[in-house]
Amino acid sequence: MAEAKTEKIEREYIIPLRKRWMIVPRYRRTNKAVRSVKEFLARHMKIRDRDLDKIRLDRYLNETLWHRGIKNPPAKIKVRAIKEGEIVRVTAVNLPSNIKFKKLREERIIGSSKKVAEKRKEEKKAEETEMPKTEQEGEKKEEEQKEKKASIVEAGREMEKAAAKQMKHQPKPDIKKPKHQVRMALEK
Repeated sequence: MAEAKTEKIEREYIIPLRKRWMIVPRYRRTNKAVRSVKEFLARHMKIRDRDLDKIRLDRYLNETLWHRGIKNPPAKIKVRAIKEGEIVRVTAVNLPSNIKFKKLREERIIGSSKKVAEKRKEEKKAEETEMPKTEQEGEKKEEEQKEKKASIVEAGREMEKAAAKQMKHQPKPDIKKPKHQVRMALEK
């Protein structure tokens, strides 16, 4: 039996955009530039039926195309395309400085959050593997947990009492019936 092809084809292109976006109105130029990038890659990466849905633009490539607004997209752009199966993933090679710094900041944030998550997993594993040495220590931990739960319940009750006391001292709203309802009650 033939095995499924899982080849990775990676290529870099400089895509000319000006010729394509000059023929549309100013308010559609960047939209046309995005579509032109997808059409170019569908043609050059040999996408069956030239299906544009199989081409995934990187978030930062999209921001590079849009960072000067809808009326003034770049004239050309250098991209790196990676084809895995039928899907083509596209990233920008040269990013403008503001987008480059934004990307670095987000990568740093994601990296630090992954480190924190790994630390928490390690701590959790350490707690699970840590068994009490004697039965007395296990019983002490259970008692401490019960005491904590009891103190939480007690604190909740105290808060309820304080809220009820405060509500008791609030003035009651003076509800008056409209005049026509009073007349109707007197007539009956």
